[in-house]
Amino acid sequence: MDILKSQRLEQLKYDIRGPVYEKALELESQGYKIISLNIGNPAVFGFDAPDEIVHDIILNIRNAQGYADSRGLFSARKAVMHHTQNIGLPGITINDIYIGNGVSELIMLAMQALLNEGDEVLIPSPDYPLWTASVAFCGGKPVHYVCDEAAGWNPDLADLEQKITPRTRAVVVINPNNPTGAVYDRAVLEGIARIAERHKLIVFSDEIYDRILYDGAQHFPIAKMVHDTLCITMGGLSKNYRSAGFRGGWLILSGARHRAKSYIEGLTLLASMRLCANVPTQYAIQTALGGYQSINDLVVPAGRLHKQMMLAYERMIAIPGVSCVKPKGALYIFPKLDLSQFTFADDDDFVLNLLIEQKVLVVAGSGFNYTTKDHFRIVCLPTVDELNTALDRIEAFLESHRR
Repeated sequence: MDILKSQRLEQLKYDIRGPVYEKALELESQGYKIISLNIGNPAVFGFDAPDEIVHDIILNIRNAQGYADSRGLFSARKAVMHHTQNIGLPGITINDIYIGNGVSELIMLAMQALLNEGDEVLIPSPDYPLWTASVAFCGGKPVHYVCDEAAGWNPDLADLEQKITPRTRAVVVINPNNPTGAVYDRAVLEGIARIAERHKLIVFSDEIYDRILYDGAQHFPIAKMVHDTLCITMGGLSKNYRSAGFRGGWLILSGARHRAKSYIEGLTLLASMRLCANVPTQYAIQTALGGYQSINDLVVPAGRLHKQMMLAYERMIAIPGVSCVKPKGALYIFPKLDLSQFTFADDDDFVLNLLIEQKVLVVAGSGFNYTTKDHFRIVCLPTVDELNTALDRIEAFLESHRR
C-alpha cells in the first residue's frame, strides 16, 4: 500500500518554491546557471545583516544554550514593547508580545489557536500565499477580497465587507504588500478597522516590510486604528534587518484584548508546546530595534534598494504590452501582461517558458492567489548589473513571443 500525504495538504500550494522552482533546480543540476528572482532572501544578493546584530548573537551564544520563556526573552519582548511606544501605540505590555521563529511560525500558531473547521478568514488577493495555506491547513476557509490595481492595489472595502458571513472570524492585512509593493492609504486602513469592529473580526496585520518605503511613502500601523476588537500585528528581522535565516519574528496583541481571553490562552498554550523560539536570535532583537536603522540608507533615492526597485519598474513599463503599478514599499514589483499581445496561454505558461528559454526564475501571479492569470512577481534584490541582465532576458523573451 502506498503511503499517502495528509488530505489537509491537497489544496495547499506555495508556488514561490513550487513546481517551476523544482524545474529550476533540475536545470541547475544539469549545469545551467539560473537567475533566481523568486524569493525575497536578502543575504544571497549581498545584503548582509548589520554587524551589531551578528556581534550580539556571537557574544550571547553561551547564554542561549537553554530554553527561554515560551513567549520569548524578556529583553527581546521589552524591545518590541518600546518599539510600539515609539510608533505611538499605547498600553502594550510585555505579556502582549510573543517571539517566534519568524513571522511564518507565528502565522501558523495564530491560525491554529483560532480556527475551527469551516471558519472563514478574509485574505487579500493577491496575497503572500503562506496566509492562505495556513488558514486552509488549520481547517479554515480562505476567502479572498479584491485589492484594486487601478487604485494602487489598495483593498476594495465594499468587496471586503460583502464577503463577510456568519463564519468569518478575521481579516488579514499585508501592508506594505507582498507581492504588489503597495503601501495602503490611511483612509483605507481606517475603513478596514471599522469593518472589523462592526463585524467583531480579529485584524491580523503583517507588517514585515514596515520600514522598506520609497519616495516619501508613509506606513500607518493599523493597530493604532483598531480599538473595539482584537488586533494582532506581526513583524520581524528578516527584511528590514536582512536577517532572514536567523528566524526572528514577533507578534503584538492590541485592541480589545479583554474580549479574547480564551483565544490568547490558546495562543499561549501553543507557544508553550513548541517550548520556545530559537534563543540566539532573540539576543539580537533589542539591538536591531534600538540601534542604527541602516535600512533607511538603502531606501532613499541614492540607496541600493531604491535604485534597483525603480530600475525594474521603469524597464518593465517601457515594454509594450506590460504595465505595472509603481511600488511604494517592500522588495517586489508585480507587472501585468497584456496576453492579447503575446503567445502565452497564461502566467504559468509565461513563467515556465521564461525559465526554460532564458533561465530566469520568477513567480506567476496566480501563485499569490490572484484571480486573473496575467501577472508575475519580480524580486528586486540583485545588483543593478545583475538585474539588468535578468531584465534584458525578460525583454528579449517577451519580444520573441509577441503576436
